[in-house]
Amino acid sequence: MTNRITDSTNKQVLRILDANLDRAREGLRIVEEWCRFGLNNVSLARECKDLRQQLAALHTPDLRAARNTVADVGTQLTHIQEEQRENIDQLLVANLCRIQEALRVLEEYAKLYNPAMSASCKQMRYRVYSLESALDESKTPAKMADLIKAKIYLVTMPVPNLLGTVEKALQGGLTLVQYRSKEADDVDRFQEAQALCELCHHYGALFILNDRVDLALAVGADGVHLGQNDLPIAVARQILGRNKIVGRSTTNPAEMAKALAEGADYIGVGPVHETPTKAGKAASGLEYVRYAVQHSTVPWFAIGGIDHTNVGDVVAAGATGVAVVRSIMQASDPGAIVQELLAKFPPESLQS
Repeated sequence: MTNRITDSTNKQVLRILDANLDRAREGLRIVEEWCRFGLNNVSLARECKDLRQQLAALHTPDLRAARNTVADVGTQLTHIQEEQRENIDQLLVANLCRIQEALRVLEEYAKLYNPAMSASCKQMRYRVYSLESALDESKTPAKMADLIKAKIYLVTMPVPNLLGTVEKALQGGLTLVQYRSKEADDVDRFQEAQALCELCHHYGALFILNDRVDLALAVGADGVHLGQNDLPIAVARQILGRNKIVGRSTTNPAEMAKALAEGADYIGVGPVHETPTKAGKAASGLEYVRYAVQHSTVPWFAIGGIDHTNVGDVVAAGATGVAVVRSIMQASDPGAIVQELLAKFPPESLQS
């Protein structure tokens, strides 16, 4: 080992190296646990473990001996953003940034201590960038699997007790929610969307935001649902990232073909019946539902005036998922309505 620093600065540099080795190893352990238990991904878990072991080999006794926790002024420093995490994505991003920052510090200060250590930390930093990209790519399949399994897609409407209504529906077995509010101002939309996103994730449900890509990004939604006059799908992906779900409303075969060509993750098919939610839109009836059965290559949800009294006809026409608004949002017992709707679908083993 070639020591390139004087005795006057040696201990301070050793303390910096020791602290950042701890920081990087702790962050890697947090990410590794999600790769192992959350994603069941052996290759990503192995990469995290290998990086931890390489850092452990660099964590030599002289570095550990320089530690002085009592005199560390940083132990009293904190920030409100470090005190809570809204979801698993935030937790992973925070710790990946922590690892990358620590490795950059190690790379620079190790140049004063051991150039070989510096070069090793530089290469590990690049590997963590690749790990972050792999984690981004791993999220979409998991979300898409949840999307495919969803039978009932709740689209919200303004009601006096929005959170309470949605929570009762989630307790009834709902797994997919879209927040839709056309009249509220942006402050109210943001606050409601943020609260709903947290609520849905608490129950393990997907949360989609209607129209507003910016708000979907701001609250950490799982995706966005776009109308025919909203942003192009490619632009929404550029803003949200490739790990988010992007859906598109369609009312006829031509719109379906365009949405599929643009790469929509799912589509809405309807309106099956005339509905005040889509005032002025002529009902497409069950004919378009049957067309979707034959031609859609992505998950789709029949929508438009569907409730517990007519959902059986839509399911009989071939729909494997339906979007519902008033039937749930205006129900005295939203959870019971969700269960009643779910009961109209055949068991998964009988679905094609």
